[in-house]
Amino acid sequence: MTSKREANNWMEGEDFNPNSKRKKLLEESSSSPPPVSIANPLSGLANNYGDDDEEEDDDRRELDNGRERDEVDGSHQNGHGLVEENEQRELSDSDDNEQPFGQGRHNRQIEVRRDCPYLDTVNRQVLDFDFEKFCSVSLSNLNVYACLVCGKYFQGRGKNSHAYTHSLEAGHHVYINLRTEKVYCLPDGYEINDPSLDDIRHVLNPRFTREQVEQVDKNKQWSRALDGSDYLPGMVGLNNIKETDFVNVTIQSLMRVTPLRNFFLIPENYQHCRSPLVHRFGELTRKIWHARNFKGQVSPHEFLQAVMKASKKRFRIGAQSDPVEFMSWLLNTLHADLRTSKKNRSIIYKCFQGELEVVKEIPNKAITKKKETSDDQKSTWKVADGGTEHGSNVTEVSRMPFIMLGLDLPPPPLFKDVMEKNIIPQVPLFNILNKFDGKTITEVVRPHIARMRYRVTRLPPYLILHMRRFTKNNFFVEKNPTLVNFPVKNLELKDYIPLPAPKENERLRSKYDLIANIVHDGKPGEGFYRVFVQRKSEELWYEMQDLHVSETLPQMVALSEAYMQIYEQHQ
Repeated sequence: MTSKREANNWMEGEDFNPNSKRKKLLEESSSSPPPVSIANPLSGLANNYGDDDEEEDDDRRELDNGRERDEVDGSHQNGHGLVEENEQRELSDSDDNEQPFGQGRHNRQIEVRRDCPYLDTVNRQVLDFDFEKFCSVSLSNLNVYACLVCGKYFQGRGKNSHAYTHSLEAGHHVYINLRTEKVYCLPDGYEINDPSLDDIRHVLNPRFTREQVEQVDKNKQWSRALDGSDYLPGMVGLNNIKETDFVNVTIQSLMRVTPLRNFFLIPENYQHCRSPLVHRFGELTRKIWHARNFKGQVSPHEFLQAVMKASKKRFRIGAQSDPVEFMSWLLNTLHADLRTSKKNRSIIYKCFQGELEVVKEIPNKAITKKKETSDDQKSTWKVADGGTEHGSNVTEVSRMPFIMLGLDLPPPPLFKDVMEKNIIPQVPLFNILNKFDGKTITEVVRPHIARMRYRVTRLPPYLILHMRRFTKNNFFVEKNPTLVNFPVKNLELKDYIPLPAPKENERLRSKYDLIANIVHDGKPGEGFYRVFVQRKSEELWYEMQDLHVSETLPQMVALSEAYMQIYEQHQ
């Protein structure tokens, strides 16, 4: 029987692997597996996809060196139970944890070689790391390897794993672990250490140093993909998986916000965050701005999967949505996931948050009606701080933060002109900005009838404006075709809306430049979205619609039906 000391040594990871007993155990386990109760439902995967080949390599290496071990007698049930427990522990920790060389389960050693004869079979043309890291056979995301010959994903590299089977059936021998970025040769099982594979690692997980991040906006050099096409880092097209253009234009717009982009280019800034949405957005940001991609476009598949899960399928693949709603949801969700202190601050609010002063005038009839219909005593009306009550109205003054300002367009004309054509009206941006001058009255009916006045009390570094083009009635959605005339550079807000005086040692920053302009083309519910963005290194404008990226003139930007805009404050 096995002594307690030897059994403890086996549990602590020491070499305890008798050759004769091992063969006998393998034969017995293949013929009639013991009835071991499996509490963990994933433990079966551990048995199938463990790295059994490494244990065989250890046995072979020990025989070659002539080392003999004491055979230890033990019951078949007990031995299998220990192996089962070890393999379950391996599944949770993965087989490739960053451990010192020669340490691991059973003190196994993985041979590291640089002279792999199969490196010339690596085909970079078929490698695509934009999709979810799932095994193409078992659909598991545990311990997944990518075949560098055909580009498919397989699980594990043990003798019973799908990657091992694929290496024998297809003759593909080079695999990379998608988590640890280590490269292995199967079925031999040794690790390949060759600098020629570093470009694949950079595509799998793009990296930026802080010095490189500072030079991103100064780069004027084009990059070349493997197919010979040229692309600009940061100006790459995004794949429209199925009616996901509303996501693409939102991402392309946010990539022009320099502090936000620089924050997500360095993963250490948000390594404390456990939100998959934050990490997927960071990965997508790094892939868009990476200068060594194998292809000139990026597929936001993993990011969309995280969006579907975080939004509970409010935004999903195959269903067109509003980019304004998606932008608002994305910024608020990223802020909620990134904030770490009680001050409620994050990179999102640092870039986009401003402040409004809201004056609300409510007729006494509405208040009385609300009191009568209220069943809860706590919901009775109270005049808020700073509010005053007059004979017919109650005025409430409050301040609220904002990350986006909604602008109301004038209604289009109902009748045709002499030429039997509808006149497309035009309105200057400054006219619709009067809504925030503190004097113009906006009437609202929900949640109750009130008259509102808005005034901007703090301007954000990046100002998001939203033109309300779509209105819903009882029958259908209408689109307002009014063109908005806006300046591309030097939007001076202080000439049109009153702004608070700056502090003593500060100057008033009220001048903005346009950096992104989202446009809707077509009928409501049937059209598509595109975006105009500026490249700062050369101050050129580009039109982007999914995979299509083309240079355009600044005059063309102002002629479009603007739906959402991002302005950058002059520093």
